[in-house]
Amino acid sequence: MSGLAGRVRALGHRRWFARLGRAMVPADRVVGRLTGGRIVALGLRELPSMLLTTTGRKTGQPRTQPLLYVRDGDGYVVIGSNWGQQRQPAWALNLIAEPRATVTVGGQQIPVWAHHVTGEERERLLARLLAMWPAYETYRQRAGDRELMVFRLTPAG
Repeated sequence: MSGLAGRVRALGHRRWFARLGRAMVPADRVVGRLTGGRIVALGLRELPSMLLTTTGRKTGQPRTQPLLYVRDGDGYVVIGSNWGQQRQPAWALNLIAEPRATVTVGGQQIPVWAHHVTGEERERLLARLLAMWPAYETYRQRAGDRELMVFRLTPAG
């Protein structure tokens, strides 16, 4: 991992970084769309990132969110950290309501099925997510009683 990516990982624990990250989401979304998902997450290529498109549970409209992920076999694992806020992220609630989604990774759009993981599987996948982005532990503490939902996104078909 480059020095820049390592520094960003260290800064991820800071409150101001979470505020900056939330503010950057719209720009990340645009850059991700323009690059076909090749550049997302503040442009740090060392951090695996995707665009996740869900169906809005209230509107029925597509909703796209840039996210970090880890691979798990043929699937992708994401966490509903919401930067440590007290409420669940809308995209996670959308996946609970409608588990069919699309990920855009490295220029490819891949239809996926989302599975909200719990128990031992959640703990195993959470350890992998924490190894990639240690600040998820800080976000978990800030979220209070809210459990950060972990999803495994499996390619459909």
